[in-house]
Amino acid sequence: MTSAPSRKTPPAPKPAAPGRPKDLGKRAAILDAAKRMFTAHGFERVSMDQIAAEAGVSKLTVYSHFGDKETLFSEAISAKCEEQLAQGLFAVDPDSSLRERLVGIGRAFVALINSEEALAIHRVVTTQPPPVKLGQLFWNAGPRRVQEAFEGLLRHEVAAGALDIPDVHRAASQFFCLLKGEMHMLLLCGCIDCIDAGEAEAHVQATVDMFLRAYQAAPARKR
Repeated sequence: MTSAPSRKTPPAPKPAAPGRPKDLGKRAAILDAAKRMFTAHGFERVSMDQIAAEAGVSKLTVYSHFGDKETLFSEAISAKCEEQLAQGLFAVDPDSSLRERLVGIGRAFVALINSEEALAIHRVVTTQPPPVKLGQLFWNAGPRRVQEAFEGLLRHEVAAGALDIPDVHRAASQFFCLLKGEMHMLLLCGCIDCIDAGEAEAHVQATVDMFLRAYQAAPARKR
């Protein structure tokens, strides 16, 4: 994962309009339609009318759930991350080792960033002339959310004495940058069409081993 931009928090997106309890099925349909439309056509060339038509709902329903297009874009990114990197993945699990948890996070992250949807939305944000704030919306809804959840896990392990990390934020960024590696760039550049599953697994295992060699706390010496 690349270095974070300014951590200054932008204005919060507009809240959805108040009213009756929202239909979760319609919300899911709108998010699915938004992900398809944004990845296929970019941000500027997609309207709320088009998303409503794609989802089979009224434009009023879309606005009722999400308020504006920027909020819908952010929620679509968050939903994609949650599909493969649910918050529970970063929870403390006493029944598994730290290495097992890091490997699980690594596998999920590699699968996410190298998926066709994620690659497409990355190109939308970096190659088209979007609004200036689109990149910040993407960062806050996806990479920042994932990295902050991981930082929480690292802080817990530091407090427990399992890890020795002087700068948790930097260490979290390093972990995700290592996981992206060469494979992600090859996919983005179109040099390869897909990643070999065995190579992806070997990359995750090696990355976790390197991370632990750097930050695993030394065992306490016996007196």
